[in-house]
Amino acid sequence: MSKHLKVEDKIFDLPGIKTQVDLWNAQGKKIVFTNGCFDILHRGHVDYLAKAADLGDVLVLGLNSDASVGRLKGPNRPIQDELSRLHIIASLAFVDAVVLFDEPTPLALIELVQPDILVKGSDYKPEDIVGYDIVTAKGGSVKTIDFIEGYSSSLIIKKIKEN
Repeated sequence: MSKHLKVEDKIFDLPGIKTQVDLWNAQGKKIVFTNGCFDILHRGHVDYLAKAADLGDVLVLGLNSDASVGRLKGPNRPIQDELSRLHIIASLAFVDAVVLFDEPTPLALIELVQPDILVKGSDYKPEDIVGYDIVTAKGGSVKTIDFIEGYSSSLIIKKIKEN
């Protein structure tokens, strides 16, 4: 299979991710889930996602749709469209699946995926993370990962505007 098709094969719709997750569950894989906008991929994102992937066997990433990013970040965001962000995230070796969601939170997606481990940045307390109750009720865990100081899409955009 070509490398291009391998990237495409990691991009799922909702029915497709459910089928894939069911297969991974049947194989006894530990599923890790995280989510975010990932508008301008940077070193902090790569570090965070690699560490999240290390927590289990497969990493499923919920990616905010363009409309969702706009509602969260403002009218000038996202910088990159959802199709670009899907492909960029799917190209990362340690991301096994990426799926768009349009809702304000990934709750419905977490309910669908039923991950073993839910991951967010350490700017959250585990018990405040959306989906905490779903994951812990099934015996899973919720983890946080520290960010690398000084790396954010907002800082990159600010730097570009200043120049």
